This record gives sequence, structure tokens and C-alpha cells, in this order.
Amino acid sequence: MKSVLNKLKLTLVLSALIGCKAYALPSDALNALNSSKADAVYFGGDILTMVGEQPSYAEALAVKDGKIAFVGSLKEAQNLVGEQTKKISLDGKTLMPGFIDAHGHMVYFGKNLLDADLFGVKSVAILQEKMKKHLEQVPDDAWVVGFGYSAREMEEGRHPTAAELDAISPSRPIMIVDKSGHHGAINTVMMKLLHLDASTQDPQGGKFERKEDGKELLGHLEETALNLVRAQRPAFTEDLSEKALKKAADVWASYGQTTAMEAGLGLGNDDIDIVKVGIERKALPIDLVLYAKESHTDQAINAAYSIASEYNEHPEHTLEKTRLLRPDLDKRYINHIRLAGIKLWLDGSLDTAWMSESYAHPPAGQDTGYKSYQQITNKVVDDFFDKYWATDMQINMHMNGDAAADQALTAIDKAIKKYGYKDHRPVFIHATYLRKDQIDHMKRVGAIPSFLSVGLVDGGLAAEHLWGKERAEEAMATQSFLDKGMKFTLSHDAPVTPSPAVLPLVWAAVNRQMSNGVVIGPEQRISAYDALKAVTSMAAYQIKEEKSKGTLEKEKLADFVILSENPIKVEKDHIKDIQVLETIKEGRQVYQKK
Repeated sequence: MKSVLNKLKLTLVLSALIGCKAYALPSDALNALNSSKADAVYFGGDILTMVGEQPSYAEALAVKDGKIAFVGSLKEAQNLVGEQTKKISLDGKTLMPGFIDAHGHMVYFGKNLLDADLFGVKSVAILQEKMKKHLEQVPDDAWVVGFGYSAREMEEGRHPTAAELDAISPSRPIMIVDKSGHHGAINTVMMKLLHLDASTQDPQGGKFERKEDGKELLGHLEETALNLVRAQRPAFTEDLSEKALKKAADVWASYGQTTAMEAGLGLGNDDIDIVKVGIERKALPIDLVLYAKESHTDQAINAAYSIASEYNEHPEHTLEKTRLLRPDLDKRYINHIRLAGIKLWLDGSLDTAWMSESYAHPPAGQDTGYKSYQQITNKVVDDFFDKYWATDMQINMHMNGDAAADQALTAIDKAIKKYGYKDHRPVFIHATYLRKDQIDHMKRVGAIPSFLSVGLVDGGLAAEHLWGKERAEEAMATQSFLDKGMKFTLSHDAPVTPSPAVLPLVWAAVNRQMSNGVVIGPEQRISAYDALKAVTSMAAYQIKEEKSKGTLEKEKLADFVILSENPIKVEKDHIKDIQVLETIKEGRQVYQKK
């Protein structure tokens, strides 16, 4: 009965708005009146503002010139409705702030969309079959690349060898990368092309797996050894670059994201050129925040300076090129793209997470006492903080183990001692296992973690085996952060996960259910509302855009997602099944579910 009365009330209000007669006004006065009215008004569903520590709702929301003009009662919204105002009923659905990607690789993902999809392959034979089929559509002068396999999921329980990849093609260079992005394999042709052989030394923070003689390369690459190969992939053409960006942005928008991230610009040697194409061709309908790989930082900063000098106003107030204006006039963005900071890799994935104490069960081939290893020296990390702590270039650091977190915290302490505290907000990417003392330390220095919560589903059992139950139970300690009044975010790290879906992140943080149905670390489960904050308001804070994004408040960007159901009101296990119906970026629809 209550819903019927509400609908009736809404119908009467809108009928009054649409049907009332007005006195004739001069055209100038009429134009002035219309210009003060909203472009659109949303009503008729749950409008979840994400403002505050507890859920808050509004009856109506108005949009004007890409920004939120009003959030509040339906009665007050009437004042903003004019002849041209779109009156949009949510029909009982839920509108909330657009989701913000707190750690992903949209450029990398876009390139992978043009590669072979190896997710879910169960054997080397199936992998070979998929790669052979993909080979048919790869130009003769291009590498044959596949992405997404997992050695743990294949019946052989190992990475394919160079000889097995040679069976795909004896004449084409082949590279495959596992779904974590930390391991891969190449064939013999690729080794010859890149002059890799028995004399090649393992790089700092990585290794080339070798045959029984301990010299000849077997094909498997780990960590920085893989990066050395990946960085030499031939550059994409401009048309392919635009296609990759657009396809990836469409996927991000389909999951409700209005801000995407590339947290590893420079993993490919043509990444910066691809981004330039995106800017020149205005390819993106959503925002893209960039964090440059540490080895490409200077190159990225130089490119950003060059682009900014072309698009931003000169002292004489001329423009070399027409700049796409944004409603928030945020000069950091040019055609929806901005360089925000730097990304450092301090350790690897679950089986190469750098720990302060030995693994409970070392990975295959490792001795008792294995703790893994750091990927870059303390001096490199210290130098980056020394150079950028007092600037607006934010530092993100990949880490899974607590020893890597110690390395980060030590570098931050040195920077604070030298330059004083600053609202730098260093980001601890993944931060899968943190000791309690490290959480307190992070609070003192203003650090914020971004947890790959879906990693608990398929990685929880592996963490229990490798690290032991105690450390695995404390993985991604979201409730511990809330108890201390600290912020954190949830991130998908796509393409490490097959898709950049956001609601499964919320579901995983709420339920913490592993693939076998068992809950891991039940005391770290959080509410659906807190999990949603981690992909909206807290995510906006992490990327330093909380003044324009993350909550539904007047003057913020009109970045929304419309969901089939309210994640706060459904059964906890159903959260991951909620559908994204529409994504709106600055008042403009960028995705609608068919």
C-alpha cells in the first residue's frame, strides 16, 4: 500500500509539473528561466548518496551541465524542472555514485582483448589449441600473445615449456602470460629474437627458469624477467590503440565504473603512445587515472608535460589545440585522462610474496625457510619517496607480504623525517598480509591499502597452504581498518581477474567465502555499506578526487550507476548477482544494459 501511495504521489507531482499553465514571458526571460532549470531529474527508486557512516537516501536528484545540481526531496526538486528537463523514473531501481577503479590496468586489459583468451584452460594441449586458433588472425609481423592461464589450474601443474610453445608455431615469436601477470613463458623463436640464452643472467627481482643443466632456458619467466620480455613487444598502430582503449572503456563502463585506472603505465613499451592516441582522438567516455611504472616515470612525466603544454592555456591566453572542457574544470584531466603518480612493485603474487617469516609450505622447487624476495632495492624505493613525497605525484606500491610492507613503511618514515608529514596518501596495493603493528604504522603515515577482495575466493586455499592458516585468516584485514577508523579500497586488478567487475568485490568483502564454500577470516567480514564505500567514497579519497566524486552531493560530477537492486537490502550472497543497468558519466549515458 505504501509503494502504491508513493507512486500516486509521484504521478500527481509530475502531472502538476508538466500540466500547469504558465503566463507568457518574453523570450529573453524564458531563456533565462530555462537555463536555470535542470537537464534531468531522477526519482522513483533508492537514491543511495553514500554520504556518512550510515546509509542515507534522497527522493530526487537533479543534474545540470554534467554536475549534480540538487539532492533531496521530490517536492524541492520541482523548482528545477523546466520544459526541457528530462524526468527519469528509476522504477524502483537503485541509483548511486559511479564506481571508481582503485587498482586496475585498463590499457593493459585493452591490449589483452586483442590477444588469445587463456582463462580457464585445463591443460597444455588445450592452451596450444587456443593459441593455434588465435594465430590465424594475427598479422605476420606481430607477436602471438595469450593471457590468462594458471599453472595451478592445469593438469600438468606447471607452466608450458618453450618446446611446447614451439609446437604452436616453429617460426612465430610466442609469449603467454598467466592471469596474475607475474609469470609467463616464451618459445624458442622469441628467445632468439630477443637474444636470450644460457648466458643470460637473471635480473634483480626475477628469474628465467632453466633446464636440468641449470643453464639452458626452459621457457618459464618470473617477475622482472617477464617484464624485460613484455616491454619489447612491437608497438600497436594508432588505429589498434584506439580500438583497444575504446573496447576496454566499454567493458569498464558496463560494470558501473565512471573512473578507470592504469596502474602500470610502461609495462608495454608503447603504453604512453597508446594513451596519447586516446587523448588526441578523444577516445574515452570515462575518466582514466594513470600511474607510471617506476622505470618509465621520467618518460611518462615528460610526455604528460608535453601534452599539457599543447592543451592548456599559455600565458598569452591562446590555445594550441581545442581542449575538451570538463564540468569540474579539473585541469589535471585532458580528454578524460590524467597522470596521477608512480607504481612500484615490491614483491610478487601469492607464491612470491615477500614475507618476514618463512612460508608454512614453500612453493614447488623452493627450500624450507623460503620467504621469497624483494623486487627492487631499498635505495630505489627511498629515492622515489625522496623525490616525490613533497609533490603531487602519488606513489602506489604493489605488495602481498609483510616484509614488502616493512620496506614501504621504512621509506615513508625517511621521507617524513626529511620533509615532514604531507597528505600524500601512499597506496599499498593488495597489502594482502599485514601485521597489526603495520596497520597502526600505516595510520600514522596516512597510507591506504587497496585489497583484491575476490582473491580470497580462488586464492584463499593457496594462501592457507603457502603461508599457514594464521596469516591467511588475517589476509585483507578490512574490519581491522574500520575498527581503527581507517580508509581502504577494494579493487579488481583486471586483467589479473578476468573482468573488471565491481559488485563481486563487494560480495567477497562481505562474505569472505573461498571456492570450497568455507569462510576465511570470518572476523574480517564487513557490511555491504562499508564495502560499497570502498568502491565509491573511499576510492575517490584514494585517488585524491573526493571533492568531485564518490558521493551524491551538490556540485560533484554527475557520475552514477543504476543497479537492478540495492546491494544493502538484498541477501548477502546475492550481491554479486545484481545487474548494472546503466552507467552515466557527467550526466551522459555511457552504458545501458540491453
